[in-house]
Amino acid sequence: MTTLCIDSDSAVENMKDDLLVQEGYVFEEEIHLTVLKTSLFFAGDGFTVYDSKGEVAFRVESYGPDSRDLDELVLMDPDGRCILTVRRKKPSLHQRWEGFKGERINGDKPTFSVKRSSIMGRSYAGVTVEVYDSPGEEYHIEGCFSQRSCTVFNATKESVAEIHRKVDPTTGVLIGKEVFSLCVKPGFDAAFAMGFVLVLDQIGGDDSLEDDATAEPTVHPTAEDYDEDTK
Repeated sequence: MTTLCIDSDSAVENMKDDLLVQEGYVFEEEIHLTVLKTSLFFAGDGFTVYDSKGEVAFRVESYGPDSRDLDELVLMDPDGRCILTVRRKKPSLHQRWEGFKGERINGDKPTFSVKRSSIMGRSYAGVTVEVYDSPGEEYHIEGCFSQRSCTVFNATKESVAEIHRKVDPTTGVLIGKEVFSLCVKPGFDAAFAMGFVLVLDQIGGDDSLEDDATAEPTVHPTAEDYDEDTK
């Protein structure tokens, strides 16, 4: 993943104060990641995430028609090291998931939880992120993940991350939903943001096939789409 040079010591300290998952994924500039979903037919069946240089930044591997029923997903770095684990909490009317730093083992306490703001509604329902042991730190995700259109807001309603469709730069046509952009604002942990994507795919991604019936025309991605940074 691209490494950015930070000149100010105070900037480094401020980033560490907000750090949730791993220092190496917090940057002083806005970054744009390209997320490739293995397939649209099964939620949670794998992701590969590329940085603006086309290098792998994260990966998630889980395959097959039963992957949507997995209770636990692991976010890995390019070398396969576990960065973050998200686990479904049962029972939960709000489809609550909990996040753990690194590889979760029995007895570990979660770092954060993600849940639907309401038990009503489907992919357009809001999502709330609660950070444990950090009073007042909360995030809200608004939008529709199955349409690849979401914004993550912090407690002061500032945008810290965005998910949106990618556009073919040569035709202006939307690329298929298996490829989308994750924009992470300065000082926010990209691994934390990718953890949101894993949970959103589980609680809202299963509406994507239904939504495709009325979707705009799309084109399938090419190799160039994975490493090109588009707006």
